[in-house]
Amino acid sequence: MIEFHDVSKTFAGRPAASHLNLHFAEGAFSVLIGTSGSGKSTTLKMINRLVEHDSGQIRFAGEEIRSLPVLELRRRMGYAIQSIGLFPHWTVAQNIATVLQLEKWTKARIADRVDELMALLGLEPSLRDRYPHQLSGGQQQRVGVARALAANPQVLLMDEPFGALDPVTRGALQAEMTRIHRILGRTIVLVTHDIDEALRLGDRLILMDQGEVVQQGSPLELLTHPANDFVREFFGRSELGVRLLSLRTVGEYMRSQSDAVAGEPLRAQMSLRDALSAFVARRCEVLPVADEQGVTCGALHFRDLLTGEVAGEVGA
Repeated sequence: MIEFHDVSKTFAGRPAASHLNLHFAEGAFSVLIGTSGSGKSTTLKMINRLVEHDSGQIRFAGEEIRSLPVLELRRRMGYAIQSIGLFPHWTVAQNIATVLQLEKWTKARIADRVDELMALLGLEPSLRDRYPHQLSGGQQQRVGVARALAANPQVLLMDEPFGALDPVTRGALQAEMTRIHRILGRTIVLVTHDIDEALRLGDRLILMDQGEVVQQGSPLELLTHPANDFVREFFGRSELGVRLLSLRTVGEYMRSQSDAVAGEPLRAQMSLRDALSAFVARRCEVLPVADEQGVTCGALHFRDLLTGEVAGEVGA
């Protein structure tokens, strides 16, 4: 879908990106992560030509991006940023419809699309005619994501989209993005400095430092087979076990249970990390597990988190 071939970029003689070779697969959720100033935002902005690369080639859907008119390229890519950038004197509906108006959609078609996106992003219909200052930070960010998705872009680019939000709101929006990606199957490229966010959202991680790619691969590969000490220290030696739990789901480790288990059930798609928190909070050894329809389908045992595959990976 998006390919970098020996791409470099400098600012005032200093390299921001050096000889990048990357492949963002169609339908994948890729995450650029790294230290401050590592070049991850520059890399993202080169995809839609907000920053022009100095050398090398960037191909989008088989075409070199410089062969495409810049407005055409950007209309094929949604873009969501931390500061959101909503127009303060436009309503929620008008903000979501920004690109649709430029595309000259009919009013009826725009109205239907706005309603569809508000439902997808969990925005109540009553918010349709409100202005940005009347919304919470989380609601504003949802509107920003809805606007980025409005014209059915092939790619969604996201630059620290949840960085300014409180932990609870941030967690809720991360869950929303996981759900939306599962439903729409869009190619997503996200920039974050938050390791746990990267592990929670990404199918593929690209770890950068000083404008170069240090290692790329699945979250499990980077955690269990770090390329060097920088990767090992970046993800935290002492936190490896907990972070590995975030890559596994309750459904993978639950047991079939014939006897009833008391308590509010865990969701089968919940991470083992969240399940661990539930065990600590409830001070118990076994918890029931329910499927997406809320039907009890098994039980998770606390001791199973301390043995088996996850424990083996931690010791690796």
